[in-house]
Amino acid sequence: MLERTPTTKAQALLDKFGKALETGDIDSAVNCFQADCYWRDLVTFTWNLKTMEGQDQVRDMLQATLANTKPTAWAVAKGEEATEDGGVITAWITFETSVARGFGLVRFKGDLIWTLLTTMAELKGHEEKAGFTRPLGAKHGHGKDRKTWREERDDEIAELGHTKQPFVVIIGGGQGGIALGARLKQLGVATIIIEKNERPGDSWRKRYKSLCLHDPVWYDHLPYIDFPKNWPVFAPKDKIGDWLEMYTKVMELNYWNSTTAKSAKYDEKTKEWTVVVERDGKEIVLKPKQLVLATGMS
Repeated sequence: MLERTPTTKAQALLDKFGKALETGDIDSAVNCFQADCYWRDLVTFTWNLKTMEGQDQVRDMLQATLANTKPTAWAVAKGEEATEDGGVITAWITFETSVARGFGLVRFKGDLIWTLLTTMAELKGHEEKAGFTRPLGAKHGHGKDRKTWREERDDEIAELGHTKQPFVVIIGGGQGGIALGARLKQLGVATIIIEKNERPGDSWRKRYKSLCLHDPVWYDHLPYIDFPKNWPVFAPKDKIGDWLEMYTKVMELNYWNSTTAKSAKYDEKTKEWTVVVERDGKEIVLKPKQLVLATGMS
């Protein structure tokens, strides 16, 4: 008989929950939850940021989404072990839907789901070009008119926003806009980041003199490039500013500094935005399909 560890307990409960979802048995799925449960969903089921509180709200959400979501493969995340403390089992989990792969966190209390977090990790068929799928870079063989990386990058900078329209415009070039821009770049989504300051990182440099990050380094990594091992626990503002400037360059982001967004209007017929920006004393009209406001809260 297998030893009953927190991980095996969690997997057995996930199997029960997953079976109910796969068979479309919403009542059985809802009965896998505590009466005072919470389910926080980030995009995977609701295509929104939603929190369901209690069994009734969980049922309503599943009735609206389950048929299209088709969740499967619920499992304790590879390389992770569930823990148990005070009668509560906690586990990092993975799962799939009809269009995506997900990651989450579940807490079981009394063999029932107490809290559940589901987040979308990637869209099937649109995985990031990273790790084993990273770009090759080198182009071997002969080619009379073949362009170098530098020439291709210069063409992209010259064309995007002028002869070619971006799919996404991000207004705000702080760490949030930069991180999103990096993710979209790896997905092959043409993106322009609009920032009124002169340099990437100025939103930190221009703060008060003694400012350091309030969060420790382990919480502050940007996608793809972690801070080095000798990075201070609480980084000074100017050091963060320089890191953001470096990151923007090496991640090949289309970052329009010294640019002001003047207006934005959505056209329901064409399903696109008209975004007017001012750059180098001239007005430029951009026509993205998606507009992101990454202007922070302060």
